Amino acid sequence: MMTSTAPQRRANNAAADSSSTGKRAVPTHRLTDLPTYVFAWLDELKAEARAGGADLIDLGIGNPDQPTPQPIIDVITAAYADPRTHGYPPFRGTEEFRRAVAGFMDRRFGVAVDAEDEVLCLSGGKEGIAHATIAFADESTISLVPDICYPVHARATGLAGGRTHLLPLTAENGFVPDLGSIPAEVLRDARLLLLNFPHNPTGAVATLELYEEAVALCRDNGIVLISDLAYSELTYDGHVAPSALQVPGAKDVTLEFHSFSKTFNMAGSRIGFAVGSRELIDTLLGVRTNMGYGTPVPIQTGAAYALDHIEELEGPVVARYEKRRDALLAGFRSLGWKTEAPHATMFVWLPIPRGFTAQGWTEHLIDRAGVVVTPGNAFGPGGERFFRVSLVGDEAVLEAAIERLRAAGIRY
Repeated sequence: MMTSTAPQRRANNAAADSSSTGKRAVPTHRLTDLPTYVFAWLDELKAEARAGGADLIDLGIGNPDQPTPQPIIDVITAAYADPRTHGYPPFRGTEEFRRAVAGFMDRRFGVAVDAEDEVLCLSGGKEGIAHATIAFADESTISLVPDICYPVHARATGLAGGRTHLLPLTAENGFVPDLGSIPAEVLRDARLLLLNFPHNPTGAVATLELYEEAVALCRDNGIVLISDLAYSELTYDGHVAPSALQVPGAKDVTLEFHSFSKTFNMAGSRIGFAVGSRELIDTLLGVRTNMGYGTPVPIQTGAAYALDHIEELEGPVVARYEKRRDALLAGFRSLGWKTEAPHATMFVWLPIPRGFTAQGWTEHLIDRAGVVVTPGNAFGPGGERFFRVSLVGDEAVLEAAIERLRAAGIRY
């Protein structure tokens, strides 16, 4: 049974408490009906272990452990020294930032976007995807979401009052959805299709053919394709991640989201961007202008520099993660796991031995070895038999984690 987190317990008990304190406001059912946020449960579990004296190696978080490259920091610092950057940022993003995005899309994917009308600066891809969901989902609509996904892909629909139809992802199918299996009655009410390749948490990659099929499906059924391309640059073994916008006509039905968090170690800077048709970008802008202002101008200046110099900045980041991936996989293989190396992302997705639930396995590793991983069900019901390991430590840290597992007698 999944344990409730403290905030949810307080929310669920609010109505009961009101009897002794007078009438009291309670959260909407859209919030309280959401399943437990497993990452919050994991934070509580780690806090309890540390309070008991445990020394943990935390490979559960997806937070980059390296600093933002110094040239980007220098640009941000210089920009913030200019008082003209201290006011509210422009809603769409600075002209410098939007032009850098357009240049990146052209050089990297061969996709032409209008910097004026087809680019929108975001305070991180997660917020942008949530706002896009608010723009298109309501009580009458269905969002098509893989049953293993980054949580906001499914949860934002619930918060907007919409319904989700889960698309099974299986190891046998390379963790890629079968779009042809969606029932006709579901397609009638579908308004959003969410895809995320390279995929968090599985590391699966997609071909351009998947996007061709997705674009055709969306065009034929009045659906918006939300393409989360946060890991487009963290790829290995010669794989090059495509953009959905490379498909002819895709721009009319696609909002594509990009992030600076992983490629440039800028997770704390909260910046990303969306690209798509003027109509779709204006719709997303309509939500954002009603809910906030945007990312500070100095951060946009640094991000523009990062895109303009991506060829020199991304190499060391990718090489570092690839070495870590190889070290971690060698360790797990020595413990009996037989898993193919993922071609992308900063994660390794592994099956759980028989006899454990996803959360039970996580607790077992913390209790027996002091190693933290993320239970697969944090990413939806399709992840129940898996766990995710983040490449957030150098090779020595990863090897130390493997040795802890070995000493605890943990094998597949």
